[in-house]
Amino acid sequence: MKKDKKKIEEEKQQTDIQQDNNVSEENIEDKIQQLNEELQAEKDKFIRLYAEFDNYKRRTQRDRMDLIETASEDVMKALLPVLDDFERAINELKKTEDVEVLKGVELIYEKFKKTLTDKGLAEIEVKHGDSFNPDIHEAVAQIPGDKNMSGKIHDVIEKGYKLGKKVIRYPKVVTVQ
Repeated sequence: MKKDKKKIEEEKQQTDIQQDNNVSEENIEDKIQQLNEELQAEKDKFIRLYAEFDNYKRRTQRDRMDLIETASEDVMKALLPVLDDFERAINELKKTEDVEVLKGVELIYEKFKKTLTDKGLAEIEVKHGDSFNPDIHEAVAQIPGDKNMSGKIHDVIEKGYKLGKKVIRYPKVVTVQ
């Protein structure tokens, strides 16, 4: 009888093991499916995070380049009235007969202007007869004129300048009405 009990217990254990194996195989397949879904979700998170970081890196690099290009903007704005004064002085000296002083002032002016140009300052080209564009010109006055010149620039009161791609002073112009 002991042998029979022992045999019955062994058979029962084997049956339990087989049932556990069947259940385990189903659990394993479910577990694999679940792990695959989690892996896909983590991959998606990683790809999104990487793209976000890459965009951040590009944005900060662009901002840094803009900052470098316009870092001297305040200094350039402060020097523009000096440049204007040089131009006025040269125009007044041309009316006198003192050629040597005129040459000296012109040399200093050219050197000063070249230094500013080397640092990224560029004059905005505006001349008589150009079409008025409110995006790049500042109208300070309007004068009556013929219809052919309507909406055109008559005179430039103050030159405009750009630093890199950014306008730091718009040209002040008189337009024809």
